[in-house]
Parts: sequence; C-alpha cells; structure tokens
Amino acid sequence: MAAFDLQEELQSLQDVDSYTIDSEYDVSSMDAREMDGHLQKAVVAIAESPDAITDTEIFDILRSLLKHPDAVPGILMSKLLDAISSGLLAEVEATMHDIDHEEQQVYIAHRTPLEMYAFLLNWFVMAAEKVKGPDEDAPVVPVKSRRGRGGKAAAGRQAARAKAGEWTWMDQIAPTLLLISKVLRLPTPKIWLASGDKETFIGCLTRPAYHVTENEQCMKSQSNRLAVYKVICLAVKHHGHIQAAQTTIMQSLQYYEHLSEPMAECLTVLAKEFDHAQLGDEILREIAGKSFNAQDTKGPKHFSRFLVKFAELTPRPVLKQFSLLLAHMDSESYPMRIAMVEVTGTLIRDLASSEDLTPDNQQLKKQINGLYELLLERVLDLSSYVRTKVFNALSKLCDLPVKFPKQRLSITRAAVGALDDKVASVRKAAVALLVKLILTHPYGIMHGGMLRLPEWEDRYKSLVDELKKIEGAMEKAVGQENDDADGGDGNGGGTPKKKNKKRARASDVSDQADDSMEVDEDEDDTDSIMDDDEEPNEDGTPKPDKGADTVNEITITAEAARAALDGQEYDALRLRKRYYAEALSFIRQIEDGMPMVEKLLGSTAKAEVLEAMEFFRVAHEYKLDNAESGIKKMLHLIWSKDNSSTSEDGKELKGIRQRLLECYRSLYFDAVADLPPKEQVSRIAKHMVELTYGATLAELTSLEEMMRTMMADDLIHPDVVAKLWQAYSSDRPLPKQQRRGAIIILGMLALAKRSVVTDKVDVLLRIGLGPMGKSDLILAKYTCVALQRLNGSAKKVKGSLLDTTVRLEMDSPVFRKLQDAIEYPCRSRDWFGMAEQAINTVYALGDHPDVLSDSLIKNLTRRAFRRRSKAADAPQKDPDAMDEDPVQEVQEQGDASIAQESTQSGSSSQSSQGPPSSSDTGDAFELSQLLFAVGHVAIKHIVYLELVEREWKRQKAEKEAAEKAARGNDADTASKDGEELDQVAGNAEDDIGDRIAAVRETELLYGPESLLALYGPMLVNICGSPHKFKNRTLRAAAALAFSKFLCVSSQFCDQHHRLLFKILETSKDPNIRSNIVIALGDVAVSFSSIVDENSSELYKGLSDQNLVVKKNTLMVLTHLILNGMIKVKGQLGEMAKCLEDEEPRIADLAKLFFNDLSTKDNAIYNNLPDVISHLSVGEHAIEEEAFQSTMRYIFDFIKEKQAESIVEKLCQRFRLSEDPRQWRDVAYCLSLLPFKSERSVKKLIEGLPNYRDKLHEETVYSRFQEILAKARATKSANKPDSELNEFEEILEAHRREGEEDQAIQKRVAGKKTAAKKRATRKTARKPKQPVAEEPDSE
Repeated sequence: MAAFDLQEELQSLQDVDSYTIDSEYDVSSMDAREMDGHLQKAVVAIAESPDAITDTEIFDILRSLLKHPDAVPGILMSKLLDAISSGLLAEVEATMHDIDHEEQQVYIAHRTPLEMYAFLLNWFVMAAEKVKGPDEDAPVVPVKSRRGRGGKAAAGRQAARAKAGEWTWMDQIAPTLLLISKVLRLPTPKIWLASGDKETFIGCLTRPAYHVTENEQCMKSQSNRLAVYKVICLAVKHHGHIQAAQTTIMQSLQYYEHLSEPMAECLTVLAKEFDHAQLGDEILREIAGKSFNAQDTKGPKHFSRFLVKFAELTPRPVLKQFSLLLAHMDSESYPMRIAMVEVTGTLIRDLASSEDLTPDNQQLKKQINGLYELLLERVLDLSSYVRTKVFNALSKLCDLPVKFPKQRLSITRAAVGALDDKVASVRKAAVALLVKLILTHPYGIMHGGMLRLPEWEDRYKSLVDELKKIEGAMEKAVGQENDDADGGDGNGGGTPKKKNKKRARASDVSDQADDSMEVDEDEDDTDSIMDDDEEPNEDGTPKPDKGADTVNEITITAEAARAALDGQEYDALRLRKRYYAEALSFIRQIEDGMPMVEKLLGSTAKAEVLEAMEFFRVAHEYKLDNAESGIKKMLHLIWSKDNSSTSEDGKELKGIRQRLLECYRSLYFDAVADLPPKEQVSRIAKHMVELTYGATLAELTSLEEMMRTMMADDLIHPDVVAKLWQAYSSDRPLPKQQRRGAIIILGMLALAKRSVVTDKVDVLLRIGLGPMGKSDLILAKYTCVALQRLNGSAKKVKGSLLDTTVRLEMDSPVFRKLQDAIEYPCRSRDWFGMAEQAINTVYALGDHPDVLSDSLIKNLTRRAFRRRSKAADAPQKDPDAMDEDPVQEVQEQGDASIAQESTQSGSSSQSSQGPPSSSDTGDAFELSQLLFAVGHVAIKHIVYLELVEREWKRQKAEKEAAEKAARGNDADTASKDGEELDQVAGNAEDDIGDRIAAVRETELLYGPESLLALYGPMLVNICGSPHKFKNRTLRAAAALAFSKFLCVSSQFCDQHHRLLFKILETSKDPNIRSNIVIALGDVAVSFSSIVDENSSELYKGLSDQNLVVKKNTLMVLTHLILNGMIKVKGQLGEMAKCLEDEEPRIADLAKLFFNDLSTKDNAIYNNLPDVISHLSVGEHAIEEEAFQSTMRYIFDFIKEKQAESIVEKLCQRFRLSEDPRQWRDVAYCLSLLPFKSERSVKKLIEGLPNYRDKLHEETVYSRFQEILAKARATKSANKPDSELNEFEEILEAHRREGEEDQAIQKRVAGKKTAAKKRATRKTARKPKQPVAEEPDSE
C-alpha cells in the first residue's frame, strides 16, 4: 500500500461518508456470517504478527467494518475491538523491547504500525456509539449499575455479556483508555523525530479520551473518569501535550456544562499525582483574561463551577493566580462574581487551617484579613444571588477552628444590615448566618456560652473594678519607689537608665501578651486593649484613651512595677476585658437585629419564615434577652395552612405549622436528659403555664390552637394534665397567675378531648366558682371558659340539623354556681369579663338558659334599684368581696373594656345620675352590671333562638322520616337517618323560620311579657342623656348593651340607630367609640340596609385621633366591604388615605384591604375616579407626595384591559380642572399606567385637546415624556416609531405655545398693573391743595 500518512488520514476521517478505502468491502450488503469471515481473516493475521496491520487487505477489512458500524452486530464489534487492542498492545511491547535492545533503524520501523493502530482505535471510539446490540433499537446503551471496580467488575461485565450475548461500548471505555495509557508510556521522541509528527500521534491517542468526555453519561462512571484523567495527564507530562490540552480543556469548559468539575479534578490529578501544576496555572491565567458580559448565560456558569471545584481541590494554585482572577470580582456576569465569592471563602478556609498560621505570621494574617474584606464588600453587590452566596460562604467559615473575633463582629454587622434587604433569599441567608454565628460563637470558653446581656455587662463591670484596684495598688508601689529614688540620688543621674530598662521590660510583657492573643490580632497593646475606665463602643471598638497625651515618666515606672508585682496576671485580666468587650458587642448586634427578624416571621417566603423560626429557637436556647418576644410572635404561625415543599436549592422544606410545633416542643415540652420523670412532668407543666403569663388575647387564641393540635395528636402526656389539675386545685397559696395559667391551659386541651374536664366538674365548681373564684374573678372567668368545653367542640356543618352538643338540666349545680358568681357583690371591673363568660356558659350548657337569665336579670335589677337610706348610701363592703377598681387603671380583657373608669365611691356616683329624689337613687356600678348582663343576654338569646329553630326542624324532619318508613315507601330510610337529617335542612317548612323570626322581631323587645322589653327605653334614655348620666362606666355599659339590642330587632334598630351614630360622633371616651364601631359591624350583619344608608358616618372613624378607634374602624369596614354588606359610595378614598398612615399597623391593614379588594371584579377600577378626586382636590386632599405614593400602590392592581378606558377618563379630567395641582396629579396617574397596547397610546393621543393647554406646566410635560418612554419600551420591534415621534413633536409644540401664552399673559398682567398704578398716581396729583389738607381730600 502507499505510505500511511496519519495527518492526512485523520483529516479525511472528519467526513466519514466521503472517506475512501482502496479495496473497500460492501459491509452494508453482507450478512453477519460473511462479515465474520472477513474479520476472522484479519484477526488471525494480526494474531500471527501485529505488523500485519500494514497489509493493505487486512487494514481495508478493518476500515470497511468501521465505516459502517451501524450495520455491524455488536458481537463482531467486540471482536474487532479485541483485534485492534491486542495488535496495538503487542506492537507496543515489541517496540519497547526493540528500543531497549536494538538500534534506531529497527525500532523506528514500528512507527507506521503504531500510527495505523492508533488511527483505527481513534476511529473505533467515534464509531462505537452507533453500534447496535442484537436486541437493541437505540444506538446508545444506558449505563448499567456496577458492583465494584477492577477485576471483580470486569469479571461481572464479562459474565453479564456472556449471559446476555450483547455488547456495549460503555463497558469497554475504561479498558480501551487504559490501553492508550500504556501506549503513552512509549518514549515518543525516539520514534517520531519530527515534533509535528509526534504531536499528531499524541493527538490521535488523546482524541478518544476527549471524545469520551463529551458524553455526559460516560463521565458519570468513576472508572471512566479516572481513565480519561490518566490519558490526559500522561500526554501532558511526558509528551508535551500541554498547549493542545489547554485549548481542548478551555473549549470543553465553554461548551459542555457537565465537564466543569471533571476538568478541575483532572488538573488536580495532574498537579498532585504527576507533579505538573503548569497546565492548571495556564488555564487559570487564561480564564482570568476572559471577559463575560451580562447576556452570556452558559459560559460564565461553566467557568464558575470549574473555578469553585478547582479551588476546593487545590486551593494553593488558585491563591497564586488570585490577583489575576480578582478582575472577575467586578465582572458583568453575576455567576463569575458568585464563583469568586466561593473561591475567596475556600481560600480563607485553607489558609485558616494551615499549619503556617501562627501568632508570629503577620503576613498570613494580613492575607486572611484582606480576603475577609473582599467578601464583606460583596455584601453590597447589585445581584441578590451574589449577596446570598456571600452569606452562605461566611456561614461555612463560622465552623473554622480559628474564630477571628474582629471579622466575626464585622460579619455580624453585615448580616444584621441585610435583614431589610429587598430579596427574600438574601434575608434568609442573613438569618441563617446569624444562627451560625450564635451556634459557633467563641464566648463560651469561660462562662458556659449563654449570651444574656445583663450577665455579660456585670462581668465586664466587675472586671473593670478589679483592674482599677490592681492599678491603684501598683501606683502606690510606684510612688514609694519614686520617693526612694529621689532620696537616694538628688541629681537623678541613674534614673533614665533605670527607666529605660523598665520600659523595655514593660514592652517585653506587652509583646508576650500580644503573642497570647487570638491569631487575627496584629495591633499592638495600646490599640487592641481598651482603657480600663471606658465602656466599649457598640461595635466592639475601644473608646479612645483621653489621657494618652498626659502619660508621664511615672506611668512607665508603673508598668514596670506592674510587671514585677503581678507578672502575667495583669495582662491576662486585660485580655479578658477585651474578650468581654467583644462578647458584649456581639450580643448587642444580635439583639439589635431581632426586631427585623420578627418582621420576617410574617413573610410570604416560606423558607425565610422557617429560618427566622430557627433563629429564635437558637437565640432562646442561648438565653438572648429579646428572643422571648420572637418566640411569642412565632405562635401566630400555627394558623399557616401549608405542607412540606421543595426550596430553590432542592431541599425539602417542612410545613411552617409542623416546624412551629417542633420548635415549641424542643423549647418547652421535650424531656430533658438525666431528669427524673416526676421533675420532667413538673417542668413541662410549668412551661405550659408560663406561656400564658402576660399573653394578649391574640396570643392566647394562637396558643389555644397549638395546644388543641398537640392534644389531638397525643403529644401531651396524661401525667402533665394531672399536674395542671394539681396546680389548679391546690389548697396551698399559689401565685394567682400560676393557678389562672393552669385552668387556661386545661380549657385549651379540653377543646381536643372533652374528657379533660368532664371528670373534674366538681373541682371547677369548688375552686373557680367557689371562694377562690370570688376573690379572683379572672380565675372564675377562665373556669367558665373551661366549663364551656363540656358541650364538646365539634364544628357545626353548614346546613346540617344534627346537634352533637351536650346539654345539662337547669337544676344542675353548675348553673347555681354560675348564678351565684354573677350575683356575688363585687366592685371590680374584672366582673364584666367573668360575667360575659358565665352567661356564655349558661347558654352553651343549659337546655333552658332563658329560665336562669330571667332570674338573673330580675335579681340584678332588684339590687340596682333597691331603696337605700342615707346611711346606706355607701355600699357595705363584704369581707370576701373585692374593692372597686380605681379610676386610673386600664382594662384590657374582653368586653370589660367598657369599664374604663368606674366610680370612686357609691355616694359620688349617686349624685351624678338617677332621679332627683335621694331616697330612690341607684348605684352606678350596680346599674352598669345590670345593663351589661341585659345586653349580653339579648345577644346570646338570638343564638339560642337559632338553635331552637334548628331543633324544631330536626324534630319535624325525624317525624317525616318516620312516617315515610312506616308507609314503606323507602326501605332504607330507617338505616340512613343521619344522612337524611343532613340533607333535609333546606327542605324544612318555612313556617318554623318565620315563627322564630317573629319572636326575634316583635316579642323579645316589644312583647307584653318580655323581660328585655323593659330595658330598651331605659337604655335609650341613658344613652341619649349623657348630661344626666355622667359616669363613664355606666355610659360605656349602656352604649354596649344598646348596641346589642340594635342587633335583635330591625324595628328597634330602625327607630334608634341614629342615636348610636350620634354617640359615635360626640362621645369623648375612645373606648365607647371603639365599641360602637365594632357593634356597627355586628348590626350591619343583621340589618345591612340600615347601616348601608348611614355608612358615611362610619367612615369618620378613619380620621379619629385614637389609634384603637381608627384600627377597629378600618377592620370593620374591611369586613363589611369585602363581604358585600355595605356598598362603597365614593368613600374608598378615606380607606386609601390609610395607606400612608404614620402607624405601620394601620398602613398594613389598608394594604391588606386593597389587596383583597383587587380580587373582586373591577372593584378598584370602578372606584378609581372617586379615589383620585377625593385625594386630589377639596377638603379631603392630601399632600402631593402622599398622593403619589398612594396611587402608586393602587395602580398596581389595574389590569391592562382596564387601562385603556382609564386613559380616556383621566384625559377628560384635564378639561374639567383649572387647578395646576390637579393637572399634576392626573398626569402622574397617567404615567402609572403600563401603555403596553396600541389602543392605550391611541386613546392618549386622541385626548390631546383636553390637555394640550396644560403642557406648559413643567411637571405635566415631564410625565408625558415618561409615558412616551414607556410606550417605546413596550411597543413591538417591527413597528415604526413614526407615530410616537410625531406625538412627541406635537407635545413639544404645544408646550412651547403654552409657555408663550403664559409669557404674554404675564406681560399683559404686568402692563395692567403698571397702568393701574399710573392712574392711581395721576388721581392723587390732580387736586393742588396744601399738604396739610391732603388727608381730608383723601
């Protein structure tokens, strides 16, 4: 055959279809047997002599088979590979033998066979993926699971292949590459004298390795990867392949994402196992020289992964090139900045773990400090991904054995600052970093690691006092020494030398102290240790030494004396002082960040909320002071309705509710190791009770849900429940809070399991409604709540007639005790809360609560209006009764807020109200109690009537069902009573509902035999005569009862609702106004049309000076509007005002309202014109800046379709307005619209006549420029700008015209003014009279 030229053959092989073979066999037309015959001939020849490959016939057979791999069965391809591999291996061995024993001419003859085998092997690797096995359809065979490496794996593969009769290239990759590795052991310079030929041969051998790397599936195999690395490393190390390898690796990083980490591993193997770091350095330098733009998404990502992996595996080479790579820290592409952040963190970790890091190695410490500074600078990066990565990298550095106190304080400061970042992922990473900083803080060496601020402050102060004492003693010693020196030598000739020696000794001590400090401290003693008399600054830096300029010779002598007297002790104390100062700074920074983390508990980002919860759990464990507040706020997350989900980084996130339960269990309810069971129970019960201390109503509601959930899931042991009962019923004088907390928790647990209280009713009556309850009304109140749990907590199914609640006979001792508790003489405002719950209990448990209510009201009436003699004007004080609360106390519990201020004495109250006859005067407080009870009975009786209605319907449905069963119309009816009852609610006779409605409407407040009817006129009289009834408690109770009466009957409501609005308008008591606002919400539920007609009065509460009234008004209006109970009639602007309220809670509630309102069809769109008018002009107008902020929020809810008609409406507003302020407001609203559609722009252009004469106003014109820019940005790319350009020219022309008109008007106005002045002067000059007479003429 002609001389074989490897370079030419490889070039021809790039296009296989056009590759020519001299004596090509038509493989595609052959069957398997014929192919095997030809292949067998070649195999035999090569087996006899590997040089047979130079035979044209043999070479052509092999090339023909490789040219059509898709036609060759897998078993023949296996045979072909074995032939090529065995021939190449034999040729390599022969070549090695001849190089060792023969002359040059002999071993050079092996060059051609080696090149031919290398060419065939290279071709085989490219063709192998197209081979089909006997039972395969797909060209590429997926990777199979492997049992191991080496001989066992090879044996397993051979057995599997023999069993299945199949061939896969995946199993042959590693052996083939290992064969190439053996070939690369050849001393190629001896065989290929020309460097170009050698490079061609090496390139032919390495190309299969690079080809394998391109297949992601192949690179998943560890053995394949190692074989590839070996081929590349041998070629680079022994055959000068470095330039080609660098080019190929860079291309691989550019185009193949899966090769980023393998290439880093390959360079690591080359550097560590082959001692060749040059290639890694060259690639790092080339990457450092590249520039990436922000639009490139793939390339930077690949290179960033490579850099991160390479830095993890071999950080020192990366550190050498770091100054060059640093340019990417400011790269346009954020993935490269992320990579540099990770690389920086890796380098710090490597340097900090280095054995070279000693106190004397200032250079290394300086290097670490510089890297930390680089990381902290990136906290301000524009990309949120980079900022997140910075905090993640810093979190990893917290685990280093060396703590770097100064850097940790800077990191803490940066993390706290990032808590108000705009992006949730950054805030989450910052919170996670704070958690890590707390867990790994270095301040646990001496005092156990707790971070309670007062304790550390006490330690710091005591240490400062100790240092002062030591210094005082030293100064005395120095003074004596100076006296001796003065007496011994008048001239003082030896003093300077002595002082110099002492100064040197002090310096030595200072140096020793510096050596014993943390390794990151490189400042000298005077800079790093705080003055003994100074507190540390909040950031941990020492305050300046004010006396530094006045230090004299005696101070130096004091230092020497100090060193001589105390040795190392003094320096140890100073070091400890700095240690305390740093701990204080760290604790204060964490405490400062806690309010922001509390806000994150309300975030919509689930991962962020979970991280904030973990922060407070850890902070609580480390006893940080403000952690308790966060733990309490976490409690409200019990209402979250979510399940586990997956975060952005692929980790599973638990549900917030589930995580909350875990946190509380770990903090309060889980058993502690090495604690006896009895103490475990006491500890858990104590924690439960303490959760109720100081809890608000909202916190108690959330705690109730959590306790119910835990009890339902059997997470609370019966022994804990027994311990709570023991605390509640104990005869020992326990603190009131503790006993109250026990019954509160028991009532919560009973929500899930009624059995908690069913067996302890006698205890509840004996303690809570006995003498203890009478002396502690709050205890009695929560006892009533616990008693309510007796009727079960099954939720009523809408439309169902079944009633599963438990009812007691009215002669039960429970009701007798409840009535006694209500009627017991008492002058405490806590009575109102207790009475409310007692009446609730009566109506919850009694089968005829009206009987007890009747008796109760009559008794309270007799007591309130009983005749009193003058001597009895002051009520007799019962020895067991509580005194009436003082006026100044503030009431916070339930409806008891009505009693903001009670009477100071019975006689004073009598003189302020009631009939003039002193012999028939009632007591204001007792009358307040009566009215409160009457009002609450009225409202509860409505609920009771609904239950009666349901019971009547149920009985009727049962009767009808029984009749059907008796008639036999439905054989299955009798067995399905429960289902029948649930479905029959809508089919019950209307006459039952009508009868109940009639009772409510005409009998309760107007019936001749109705007890409540007697009190309606009384309430109207008291509420309508504030000048007669001046007692605030009485007025509050009357207003509340009157509000409840309005909910009973539409007739009563229609007659008297104006009085309630009048009280709302004129009352000076914010508690009364607040209660009335809430009551109006209830009235609207009952009789919406009546409130709807007067809704404008309700909106006035949004302007109330009292925060509670304003908040309640906003909440009531939100409820009524969103539920369609009142219609919005142009007052939505008042709600919009609240968006910019100074109080964050009001603003947040207003935002929530508009967010929910936006879900209603066109609700915001329909009312938008009214809102703009309300806020822009007139008496309700707000500041222009506030207007813009409000509109910016509201316009976010406007949809594109709605924008088109809004443009038209806003343009028409220009024509109707003459006020420049209104022009600016309308123009601003127009600029907020998106202008994404052509129709919106067209509407704007069509409205030009309305606003063209307003364009001279600079702000109006600038708004239209913003609109034009927005329209250009959103228009289609294939549409010309001609229309917009023309519109812009028209706007500019009208602006100039308007400015000219304005200038002319100003000139005309100026001339008119001048003419008037001249006319005035002429008139004044006409009469020529003496000056003295001028005043008369004027």
